[in-house]
Amino acid sequence: MLPASVLVHDALAYIAAGLASEFWDAAVHSLMLSAAAACLAVAFAVTLGYARRQTRSKLIHTLSVIPAISYAVPGTVLAIGLLIPLARLDNGVDAAMRSLFGLPTGLLLSGSAFAVVLAYTIRFLAASLGAVEAGLSKISRNTDAAARTLGATISETLWRLHLPLLRPALGAAALLVFVDSMKELPATLLLRPFNFNTLAIQVFTLASLYRYEEAGLSALSIVVVSLAPVLLLHGVIVAGRPGGPANQHSTASTKEIRKPGGLLISQ
Repeated sequence: MLPASVLVHDALAYIAAGLASEFWDAAVHSLMLSAAAACLAVAFAVTLGYARRQTRSKLIHTLSVIPAISYAVPGTVLAIGLLIPLARLDNGVDAAMRSLFGLPTGLLLSGSAFAVVLAYTIRFLAASLGAVEAGLSKISRNTDAAARTLGATISETLWRLHLPLLRPALGAAALLVFVDSMKELPATLLLRPFNFNTLAIQVFTLASLYRYEEAGLSALSIVVVSLAPVLLLHGVIVAGRPGGPANQHSTASTKEIRKPGGLLISQ
């Protein structure tokens, strides 16, 4: 509460300067990058986790180890490792387009937000994969066998059976990636396009200029945006537990009728 009170005091003291157009641009950029990374990470996690469930291929199980390694790699190292191959690919595409059509393409990958989203997805894929695999482990394999017996293909089983059952796990996976991406600084600082700032970069820039008080609003926004979905998911999980508010409400609305002969019926 003490750091939060300091941030609130600084945000209110510099509210006019904090709500400038730069703040809103940085907030929109942070939300867009984090949401895109969360969607991609969840999609890759579902693909990889479901492939591990459906096959015993050593290649698939080996590939599933890579996300755990990437999560341990610092953001700076990951950004440099991505920047070099993406730049070479951009230069190759640009040279080919110039020679064939006479049109320069520039830096399509390394010079755009694509590189930032890719870095977020790679770095935080382990978090989403862990949540998805935890959700898949709670689904009995007998349901897969029953679906296959009824004639459903593997893809139909995924879309019509597993994905509806995995909605809480998918929400948790997307939330983890979203929150981590909101506050990621090193990879964003190295891979961002020119004049493309996020809330984390804005806080870093103001703090490096010793303008700590002016960074209060941006820092507090990162905390609030990251904390709100966490509290929402926590409420959903608590409500769904045995004895939670939802179950208590359903229990309280249940009526018991005793029929002649001592038979007890619940409505």
